[in-house]
Amino acid sequence: MNILQRTLLEKIGHENGFENILPVTDDSVILGSARHRAQAIITLNGDNWLLQVTSSVSGLLSLELVRSFATIPLQNGKFVVPAIDDLAKLLRRAAKLAQSLPNQAASDYESQVQEELAKFPANIINGTEVERMVRQRVGQNTFRNAMLNYWGGACAVTGLVLPEVLRASHAKPWADCTSDAERLDVFNGFMLGANLDALFDRFLITFDDTGKIIISSRLNLVQRDALGLNPGLCLRWIANEHLVYLQYHRSLFVA
Repeated sequence: MNILQRTLLEKIGHENGFENILPVTDDSVILGSARHRAQAIITLNGDNWLLQVTSSVSGLLSLELVRSFATIPLQNGKFVVPAIDDLAKLLRRAAKLAQSLPNQAASDYESQVQEELAKFPANIINGTEVERMVRQRVGQNTFRNAMLNYWGGACAVTGLVLPEVLRASHAKPWADCTSDAERLDVFNGFMLGANLDALFDRFLITFDDTGKIIISSRLNLVQRDALGLNPGLCLRWIANEHLVYLQYHRSLFVA
């Protein structure tokens, strides 16, 4: 790898969520970030770039990347990328996923909560309604950002890309969660358009383990048509990690 190729990789990394260049001794470039824990290791193999992404949840991250880029071949767990534009897309998606998958969101949440609480006198914060409200507000914003990153800024069902009308919907409600890890788990819910979010939040729709929509019998045909509901609606994808939360949601579903 020559100096021009290395400089190009560093530039693409910086533009796509990997702003740090880590020291390396072999013929590769290692990219990192202060915003997430993922690292991207890039080597040159003939006319192709080989990309390996590692993180604290590397197995989960790899599965999500493989689904997003099913047409790009793998070689010993590394993406074989012929075009620099595809490499940029892979890096951008990896960075977004790394910021949304478990652990990172919880870590971001706690640091943001402490930053917000530091604005108040310490003697009136601990255990008060103010602290509870701060934690809930910051948590909901953190969850929304993580969901936007995970679902690529689009509705999990329709693929609508319009953040103004997208809502981060919990499958296991915020109040029912037993820990911040559950509340902020990107798999505990879906990014949905406003109408689907309202129905999901009131348990008038849910999804089976394949992602297919289940519609409450309380909604008549006229209402379903007005809401744009039909039995063919389905989640764009579903991961195994969603299933435990979906089972909880279905236990509250208004059949």
